[in-house]
Amino acid sequence: MLKAIKDYFDTYLSPDSGQEAQQQEQAVKLAVAVLLVEIAESDFEHAAEEKAVILQAIQRQFGLDRAAAERLMLLARQEHAESTDYFQFTRLINEHYSPEQKIKVIEALWQVAFADNRLHRYEEHVIRRLAELIYVSHNDFIAAKHRVKNSA
Repeated sequence: MLKAIKDYFDTYLSPDSGQEAQQQEQAVKLAVAVLLVEIAESDFEHAAEEKAVILQAIQRQFGLDRAAAERLMLLARQEHAESTDYFQFTRLINEHYSPEQKIKVIEALWQVAFADNRLHRYEEHVIRRLAELIYVSHNDFIAAKHRVKNSA
C-alpha cells in the first residue's frame, strides 16, 4: 500500500523537485478522495453509481483525466482501508482549503450519498460529522444538501 502511494506521488512529482507545495496539493487531493470513499462505504453497499460519482467528482474538482482519477481513487480506497480516523484527512483540508472550497467538498460528499437514489442514515451522519470537522456551518451543510438533492 505504501508503495502505491509513493508511486503515485513519484508520478506527479519529480523526486528532486523540492516543491513542498505540490506535495501538499497531492496530499490534499488524496484526503478529499478518501472522504468521498468513506461516504460510499458508510452504507455498507458498493453501488456502481457511487463509484462513478466519485470519479466524476475527482475529475471535476481536481481537473484530472479519467486514468489519473482512477489511480487516485484506488489509492484513496487503500488509504481508507488502513485509516482509523478522519483527523489526518480533515486536518489537511482545514490547512489548505478556503471556506468555499470546504463547502464544495461537502457538496461532493452529498453527491456520492445521493448517487444511488437512497440516502442512508449513516451517510448523512458521516457527512454531518465531516462538515463539523472541517468547520462548515450547519446552514452551509443543509444548503449544500438541498442544492445537490434539487439538482439530481
